[in-house]
Amino acid sequence: MALDETYRRSVEFWKGTVESTSGDWSAPTPCTDWNVRVLVNHVVGEDRWTKPLVDGRTIAEVGDAFDGDLLGEDPKSFAMAAADEALTAVAERLPAGGKVHLSYGEESIEEYISQLVADHLIHAWDLAAATGQRRDLDPELVAEVAAWFRNREDIYRSSGAIAARPESASAGNPQADLLIAFGRNPDWSAR
Repeated sequence: MALDETYRRSVEFWKGTVESTSGDWSAPTPCTDWNVRVLVNHVVGEDRWTKPLVDGRTIAEVGDAFDGDLLGEDPKSFAMAAADEALTAVAERLPAGGKVHLSYGEESIEEYISQLVADHLIHAWDLAAATGQRRDLDPELVAEVAAWFRNREDIYRSSGAIAARPESASAGNPQADLLIAFGRNPDWSAR
C-alpha cells in the first residue's frame, strides 16, 4: 500500500474513533499515565505539529505553540480540525519527498509519516479500548505498521517511547502481536 494511502486510512480511523467517543474523558486508557483526554490531546498535538514539520520548519521555530491543552471546550471538533489540517499538509508535501526536522535530528518525510501512521493506529486502539468501542484494526494497516516497526521496536523501547512487552498478553494473531510489540496488552480492560 502506498504511504499516502496508509497515512490517510490511519488518520481516518483515528477520526472515526474520536467521533464515536462518549462518556468520561477522564477514564483510564492502556497508556498507564494518560486518561482519554490526555491521549486525545497527545494525538492532536502530533497532528498540529505535522503541517509545520512537513513545511520544513524546525522545532525551535515552532516553539511551544502546541504545548498544553489543545482540546478546549469541544475536544471532538478540535481533534477533527487538527486531523484534517494534517491530512491536507501530508497530501501536499509527501509526494515531493524531502526531510523534516525532528527532536532527534533530520529525518526523511517518509519515515516521519510512517511514525505518524503507527501513532494514529495504535492510539486509536487505545482510545477504542478505553471508551468501549470496537477494537478491530484494519488488517492492512496492521500489516504495514508491523512491517515498518519490526526493525524499530528495540529503538523505541530503549528510548522509552513504548512500554515493555506485557508478559501476560495473549499473542497469536497479527493485531495482538502488533499491540504487544507496542507494549499493549490486547486484552486490556479498565477494570
